[in-house]
Amino acid sequence: MLTVCHLYPNLLNLYGDRGNVIAFLQRCRWRNIPVRLLEVDIGEELDFSTIDFLFLGGGSDREQKLITEDMHKRRKALKDAIDEGLVMLAICGGYQLLGRYYKNIEGDEIPGLGLFDFYTVADNKRLIGNAVVEVEIDGETVSMTGFENHSGRTYLGDVQPMGKVLVGHGNNGKDGTEGIRYNNVFCSYLHGPLLPKNYQLTDHLIKAAIRRRGGDQFLSELNNSFEQEANKAMLKRLLKGQFG
Repeated sequence: MLTVCHLYPNLLNLYGDRGNVIAFLQRCRWRNIPVRLLEVDIGEELDFSTIDFLFLGGGSDREQKLITEDMHKRRKALKDAIDEGLVMLAICGGYQLLGRYYKNIEGDEIPGLGLFDFYTVADNKRLIGNAVVEVEIDGETVSMTGFENHSGRTYLGDVQPMGKVLVGHGNNGKDGTEGIRYNNVFCSYLHGPLLPKNYQLTDHLIKAAIRRRGGDQFLSELNNSFEQEANKAMLKRLLKGQFG
């Protein structure tokens, strides 16, 4: 039985982020992999050692402030779980909270958990639009599509980006990086939602969750023709002359 946790589902769920949870659950169920969902809000108990896939969605500045204190109470347990191999996906605001700090447009600094070496500074101009990011998944280079909408500019220190921006803005609109990647943790600015649009990443996360429990990580094949055609259409539209 795999256990999926959507942390703060009522506060961190911008632009259909919940679809990432649905995609993970559904691709498990199509393969008859037992899976259950926990939704955990502020103040509720959570034992990260029992979680196989943790999802943190995006939220506004107000919602990020609301969960900051609660997140700091969970910091050590979350860090231990990540170091032990917890599979995790964090989007936009959830991503920003894992870094050193987030400075909002008023100049107020919201302390992050400091789990990874990056920081975020808000800007008056939002970075919005469809995006394509090149990511290595299971030894293959995959062009993932998504939609970004964020005012934050994230600058990486000693941490690996998730991928390279082919179309869009990514972390800060300047250095061509998108998100971060550490162990089994993926962080990204791609809403969209990300996992329904990019089944390769979804399956990679499922395999990582099974592997962490010592199970057989072989996944039965699914019919991905709709997902492939949708991705192909988006790539053709966004990459234009670069796409054959």
